[in-house]
Parts: sequence; structure tokens; C-alpha cells
Amino acid sequence: MAELTNREREAVVLAAQGLSNDEIAEHMVISPLTAKTHVNRAMTKLQARDRAQLVVFAYESGLVTPRNR
Repeated sequence: MAELTNREREAVVLAAQGLSNDEIAEHMVISPLTAKTHVNRAMTKLQARDRAQLVVFAYESGLVTPRNR
């Protein structure tokens, strides 16, 4: 597995929680373009073909865990 930066990892976690790039940017206090860059670089490093695959990676790797409702 490729090594993600802390910011890429944070963006993956937020994406896995269902946040849009604009929402990720707001949460991370960065521009939407920078948020998109973090998500895209993580997808490239993890060879994820789409955001759904990125979410699967986040759960399978333990970056995020299902919430009890």
C-alpha cells in the first residue's frame, strides 16, 4: 500500500463519511481545490478507480469504522 500523507488520510476519512470536496475543504480549513487534490492523490496512490473504492479502502483498512445508529 502506498503511504498517504496525514492530510490525504484525513481527506479519505472525511470522504468515507460521505462529505463532498467542499465539505472536506470546510472541515480541513483549506480550499475546495486543495481538498480535491488530497482526495485525488490518495485515489492515485491507492489505485482506487473511483470514490466508492476509496471508501471501501477506508473501511477495510480500519481508517473508519461503522457507526452504531
